[in-house]
Amino acid sequence: MIHVPTWVSGLTRRLSPWNKEGAQRRTGLKEARTILAETGILLTQKGTGEVSGQVLIDIGSGPTIYQLLSACAYFEDITMTDFLEVNRQELGLWLREEPGAFDWSVYSQHACLIEGKGESWQEKERQLRARVKRVLPIDVHQAQPLGTSSLAPLPADALVSAFCLEAVSPDLASFQRALHHVTTLLRPGGHLLLIGALEESWYLAGEARLSVVPVSEEEVREALVLGGYEVRDFRTYVMPAHLRTGVDDVKGVFFAWAQKMGVQV
Repeated sequence: MIHVPTWVSGLTRRLSPWNKEGAQRRTGLKEARTILAETGILLTQKGTGEVSGQVLIDIGSGPTIYQLLSACAYFEDITMTDFLEVNRQELGLWLREEPGAFDWSVYSQHACLIEGKGESWQEKERQLRARVKRVLPIDVHQAQPLGTSSLAPLPADALVSAFCLEAVSPDLASFQRALHHVTTLLRPGGHLLLIGALEESWYLAGEARLSVVPVSEEEVREALVLGGYEVRDFRTYVMPAHLRTGVDDVKGVFFAWAQKMGVQV
């Protein structure tokens, strides 16, 4: 594992409408904006240009847009998804620029700074809003996660999922099944960009203590292989002690880039 001092704890991964301001205060603005911006950049750029295409589906978006700040430059048709209606409503507020929407401009500015393309954060947000075509309900524990009559164009060229599968799975077997279910949305040869928490068993959302299935690097790798993927890159980061703020018991973060095996017909 590599120690990276700017990664923050799991609370920022799911900034719910009722605790997002508090999350910023507790984690610190510098650390929070770094993980939110750099996560999306690491996932989509990879320095190769391979992870690109027409259709991208974000699995379990929550109420956050950070994971797509760089992806919007590589995909023209983006679908955001979440199980909770309150999260989908929060996304809708931001996409429609309605009063009460969360202000992501600090994170957008940081993404533009890291990318170094000379793009303004306003341009970045305009592009993302233009390319998110729909926000849909999803249930990763169903064999057809988007339902039988999904509005999303399928199969997708790529999937992104940040801190979702382990957070909604009661055990390792459920985690593996959820991964299999979402994989059905991806074309053969398509790419999965997956971020998650390592060895975490709980986190706080407001005053609610929510369970997480603790997974190790080896278990995530095995799940990807069993799910029909070739693991192209896998990185892990230890959570620094000074960023363990008591909102979870996360030990680290993993970043996986995997490619679905098989040939598209």
